[in-house]
Amino acid sequence: MLPYVFFFVIAFVWSVFLFLEGFDFGVGILTRTLGRNDEERRRIIRAIGPNWDANEVWLLTGGILIFAAFPAWYAAAFPSAYIPLLLVIFALIIRALAIEYRSQRPSHRWASTWDTANMVASVFLPLLIGVFWAGMVHGIPIDAEGRFIGSTLWSHISGYSLVGGGALLTFSIGHGAIFLALKMTDGTEKRAEALAKPVILLIFLVMAGFSLWTWMSYSDDGAGLVAALVTTAAFLTSSLLVYSGRFLAAFWVNGLGILAFMGQIFIALYPNVLPTTLTDGLTLTIEGAAASPTALSLLAIISLIGIPAVLAYQAWSFWVFRGRITKEVAAESHY
Repeated sequence: MLPYVFFFVIAFVWSVFLFLEGFDFGVGILTRTLGRNDEERRRIIRAIGPNWDANEVWLLTGGILIFAAFPAWYAAAFPSAYIPLLLVIFALIIRALAIEYRSQRPSHRWASTWDTANMVASVFLPLLIGVFWAGMVHGIPIDAEGRFIGSTLWSHISGYSLVGGGALLTFSIGHGAIFLALKMTDGTEKRAEALAKPVILLIFLVMAGFSLWTWMSYSDDGAGLVAALVTTAAFLTSSLLVYSGRFLAAFWVNGLGILAFMGQIFIALYPNVLPTTLTDGLTLTIEGAAASPTALSLLAIISLIGIPAVLAYQAWSFWVFRGRITKEVAAESHY
């Protein structure tokens, strides 16, 4: 029972990560587009200042849960994406440096360079993560002994995985625009609102196409159809909310949409964690890749304490920093 519970706990943790870091990535991408000068770009960065590093905790949690609950899955999947995941780490480092260093010198060129670095890193992060997860649905070459034997650069690359990466990238841009429409002032929020309208429609189209592809090719059953319909309906609803000016509601509906998106990924994998693309290879199942019952029981206790605690802390943090970023608020920040 516990292996199946942890399979969907991992889906939930990665959903929370993409929901929270999604708008962080989007803000990083849009800083140069929406900010007309250094002062506006500084305030845009300030909008994610209290939360962006805490949001990364969910990425670490998602990776650790795979490692601890499904060691065979981790042993096959992570080496298969060694180079892309290394690029993710580099992008996370560059983004952190860009956010923390941009205001350390009173130089327009200095700040502009770091803003560009943040934008590039923020583009690659959702793109690579989307390719990684969609690539696992598509499968990788695993031999009969459960060992990955393909290329660490190209094994996750397919037309399907590229669309998955594009879907998460598009989601991040739109999610970030909605977030800035809720957080900014002095005209920046109006530019964010204007940008969010065409992007949210693009998100709906890309997500609907990806969901249809996933259902038809990888999960043509009732659960897969429900997940596809919920994903499509959520982003359609988010589009309608954006066009009616209800950005806060759209922000939270995006959460439902990304939860359904990851749910569809995991439903497509079920009852496996990682399919093989080799005819004589080994598909890793949930039970076959799981850790021992003792290890899972201990992990369950830790998760029951840790995950609600982190959720509670981040809910409190969002409540404390819920206000809009005015010039006065930004002046109190080091960003």
